[in-house]
Amino acid sequence: MNRTLIHLTALMLAVSGLASAQTGRLTLQAAVTRALDSGADVTTARANLQKAQANLRAVRADPTTPITTLTQAEQDVAGQAATLAATKLGVAQTVITQYLGASDTAERLMVAAAQVALSERQLKIAQARLAARVATTLDVSRAQNALNGDRQDLQSAREQLPVLEAQLARSLNLPAGTDLILSAPPAPPKLSVTLAALQAGLDKRLPALVQASNGSAFAALQVKLADNDYTPARTLEDARVAAQNAQRSLDDASRSAATQVRDAYRTVQDAQERVALARESLANTQTSLTQAQARLRAGTAAAVDVQQAQVQAQQAALNVTQASGNVWKALAALGSAAGLDVTGLVK
Repeated sequence: MNRTLIHLTALMLAVSGLASAQTGRLTLQAAVTRALDSGADVTTARANLQKAQANLRAVRADPTTPITTLTQAEQDVAGQAATLAATKLGVAQTVITQYLGASDTAERLMVAAAQVALSERQLKIAQARLAARVATTLDVSRAQNALNGDRQDLQSAREQLPVLEAQLARSLNLPAGTDLILSAPPAPPKLSVTLAALQAGLDKRLPALVQASNGSAFAALQVKLADNDYTPARTLEDARVAAQNAQRSLDDASRSAATQVRDAYRTVQDAQERVALARESLANTQTSLTQAQARLRAGTAAAVDVQQAQVQAQQAALNVTQASGNVWKALAALGSAAGLDVTGLVK
């Protein structure tokens, strides 16, 4: 275990943005940065862009290159650049989701363990009340069933955590079996960009729209090249029809992409509002806990009442964490839909 942690620390020290590397903790920023630096998908997309750029340089250097070949080479570079940017956003979205999944599950383990301890105490109380003949066997059965369910939730979380960590490690290109120690995710940034700004220029950022835009531009070029007195009229007419079809495809794809951005934008706004609601709920449970503790000191509440209030406060804190994580995931999804990073994590 110690050798694995040392190895992980050495790997993470090479990653920019790593906080507290000496403790072996991985931050969300460091995880995204590592995936972008060493991930297979990003590496492949980067290589494809470099290949397209090299081809364009060669085509431009050749004075005999036809305009159609030059245009296709230029469009290939634009397409590969958009693909690289989209791949980065997609990888970041995957890593953010995996990181938050593992981090949330680790916190859920603590809440589940606290709930099991509470249910065990409640079962003992039910059994004692039965012995005192102030409760029924049904009360004990219900307490036992609740405990069994809580134990199953705890076991499920325990089994799920290593799977989630393994998925994250794979995305980070870390060796199998690496022991990940995740820092708590930071608060997500506020969405400062407008919807109009995100919807503008989609045909220059999204690979599918870039491809459609390139197709429309190339079809328009074919019309221009065929519009003369030495090209058959049928060829010109076919080129015009193809150009009209290409433009319609571009328009349809643009409307669909703009709708997806609008929906993703609203999802972010909703997620941000739910964080505020979760925080209000947490404040209420913390007040209830303080009151339960005061009542215990005054002799008007039992210790189990305080324990129950503590579990409720822990659950409320987990709800805040999960709500905050939903904002991160919504921001990542919006970035992928718009072709622009709004998380601040994609460098």
